[in-house]
Amino acid sequence: MSLNTKLDEFCRKLPKVELHAHLNGSISEATLSKLIERKLKDFPDGVELAVAQRTINKGQRRTLDECFAMFRIIHPLTDTAETIYMVTCDVIRDFAEDNVKYLELRSTPRHVPATGMTKETYVRAILKAIEDCKESMDIIVKFMLAIDMRNTLEGADETVELANKLKDCSNGVVVGVDFSGDPKAGDARSFIPVFQKAQSYGLKLALHLAEVPERNEETLEVLKLIPGRVGHGTFLLPEDGGNQELVDVMVQNKIPLELCLTSNIKGQTVAAYDNHHFKKWYDIGHPISVCTDDKGVFSTTLSEEYSILAQTFELSQEKLWDISYKSIDLIFADEKTKAYLRGVWEKERENVFKLS
Repeated sequence: MSLNTKLDEFCRKLPKVELHAHLNGSISEATLSKLIERKLKDFPDGVELAVAQRTINKGQRRTLDECFAMFRIIHPLTDTAETIYMVTCDVIRDFAEDNVKYLELRSTPRHVPATGMTKETYVRAILKAIEDCKESMDIIVKFMLAIDMRNTLEGADETVELANKLKDCSNGVVVGVDFSGDPKAGDARSFIPVFQKAQSYGLKLALHLAEVPERNEETLEVLKLIPGRVGHGTFLLPEDGGNQELVDVMVQNKIPLELCLTSNIKGQTVAAYDNHHFKKWYDIGHPISVCTDDKGVFSTTLSEEYSILAQTFELSQEKLWDISYKSIDLIFADEKTKAYLRGVWEKERENVFKLS
């Protein structure tokens, strides 16, 4: 979208917070190509390999079907703890190079009997990667275990119990539970007891809600839990198919929104950038954070999302700075971490605005 070199450079220099990044969807094209080279034995006839490589190389030109196909490509390539460790390090490095200073990753624990990877070793591989990246990268990384919407209640409960177990031995890295997946797969209300258990353990909730229309009753019941943040929230506003009661719960409880513009366009839940619900929530001063969702699959970066935002809604550099700075308030970390990050932003401010 962007042809504004000065704006793009400002957005790259801008220190940023990323609060909605699915690990597997954030894998870069370069990392995927590396994984394919390591897994050539899984593509014996060369046909699937060729199709996979062509899809990966399309980047921003991928169709919606090809974006979904990316997930099918990623899944068999990330079936060992060793691979998950490598992928996590690469994803963290990508975000750090985009001047993201604080990152919350999320992923659904996976069990792959064929390789011996359990849900716990999957998560522990991610946590080890986060720990090892601390020494060499200027970025703070936290992690949320994800409950897939297609999970059984028993499976969801298992995820919460694992999150609680690892929270106590991860030095504050495990901060919460994500709820995501195919929004048409089930009813979020059936998971309320599991969400409540997570909250009782001190785990934060980041819940994908109102991603598809005509789910207002379901969304309202889950919102009454007052989650830490809501992902997407595409159909909360009355003019988008939601209702005022949903808006009132969001506003009265100041429940932050994780907004992912390119993801919504590519996923065809929003018709065009200038129709995105960002503007309506921004205009009323609601807490929001700009996010990528699946930067690898949708071939974007957080810097690009900020640039799109500025060009679409004619936002000044000061307003972009303000959005980024206020995102610090929404992170799932303690006040000491928030104070540290505010200091980082203040130190970088002069250098960033030298570009103006």
